[in-house]
Amino acid sequence: MRFLAIVFLLPSILFAAGKDFSVEYEPSTVKGELIFGVTYTVWIPEGVEKLRGVIVHQHGCGDGACKGGKTAAYDLHWQALAKKWNCALMGPYYHQPEKENCRMWCDPRNGSAKTFLRALSDLAKASNHSELETAPWCLWGHSGGGYWASLMQTMYPDRIVAIWFRSGTAFTTWSKGDAPKPDMPDAMFQIPMMANFGAKEMGDKRFNGAYTGSVDMFKAYRAKNAPIAVAPDPRTGHECGDSRYLAIPFFDACLSLRLPEKSGDPLKPIDLKTGWLAPLLGDQASPPNAFPGNATEAMWLPNESVAKAWTEYVRTGATSDITPPPAPFNVAAKSQADGSTELSWDAEADFESGIQQFVIERDGAELVRLPTTPKGKFGRALFQSMSFHDTPEAPLPEMKFIDKTVKAGEKHTYRVITVNGVGLKSDVSKDAELRK
Repeated sequence: MRFLAIVFLLPSILFAAGKDFSVEYEPSTVKGELIFGVTYTVWIPEGVEKLRGVIVHQHGCGDGACKGGKTAAYDLHWQALAKKWNCALMGPYYHQPEKENCRMWCDPRNGSAKTFLRALSDLAKASNHSELETAPWCLWGHSGGGYWASLMQTMYPDRIVAIWFRSGTAFTTWSKGDAPKPDMPDAMFQIPMMANFGAKEMGDKRFNGAYTGSVDMFKAYRAKNAPIAVAPDPRTGHECGDSRYLAIPFFDACLSLRLPEKSGDPLKPIDLKTGWLAPLLGDQASPPNAFPGNATEAMWLPNESVAKAWTEYVRTGATSDITPPPAPFNVAAKSQADGSTELSWDAEADFESGIQQFVIERDGAELVRLPTTPKGKFGRALFQSMSFHDTPEAPLPEMKFIDKTVKAGEKHTYRVITVNGVGLKSDVSKDAELRK
């Protein structure tokens, strides 16, 4: 089988205590191959000797969604999940023009599955992580990305740790004959899944299928004893909103349950008896021995922690966080030619709620907040403002501040504090190291 040619491989660069690698392919005119160009970027946590998995953050259809995929691998919050489990974070970016047929990539049978596998192979070589080629996947997909994930599930079930469907699945189209029905091996019904949609999509002329498709898929898969649940978001429509605050702990739990101790071994099977249960479209979860309804028809949640977060999310569209974030590190101050001081630092996102902003202290007193007013058009206000597609808005903000109020000959001590997504502050960082 002929694969697309690599146009270029970007050199790795340091980013948020890790390295990123990108590979791009030209569109193909060969039948059965991908007709769109595509760029795949992976971020690999610093210091990882052997990757245990790949978290794939797959955008949806249309030019805006595709371009949103450019920043997915640089998302600080998703990077925190990847780092915890020694996983790579991948953000694909399909070069689909707005009016072109999205199914030419979001149906992986049209070439995107082969190109995805090719990218993993090429990125494994570029990053010197050969295990990237064979490591298992967590698949997150929005809209057309959920469509893609649902078909990848039928094709590669043994490689998938868990799936998060945000407002998208191919189940309805293949059930109605609008797309070729795939083979559905028993292994695909062993994968933990969450079908998440916005409550405002219910009855919407354009997006009602995100609701009906999710519910229909749940009923069909649950009849096969699949570990699946549904999570309606009461605050949103087709936008992703604050779904990440449930998606990340869901994947965290599934990675804990399924990753093998030895790299290369098969994924661990799910024990359905250990999960929590909830009625379809309900808002109260129970341990399996206390569930009052028919367990075979109930939604399945991986553990008590996720069940509590799910309960809060389906009621309010958000989740709470009572723990402060980790403190910034590698804080450094450098004098500039004009007399100003450039401050830089590194920080890891709060696992529960991300990063809202940073407080810069000078000589123990607050000097400034970065950003001064965090933006949150499609969810919580964050340091990396979120797009419609659950990806950071470009241009990406830097962990850097220039103090232009310093006078010649003055010496000051700088420290940085992280503020998480719900407003809790970290401990102060160590004093800035002076760099000439």
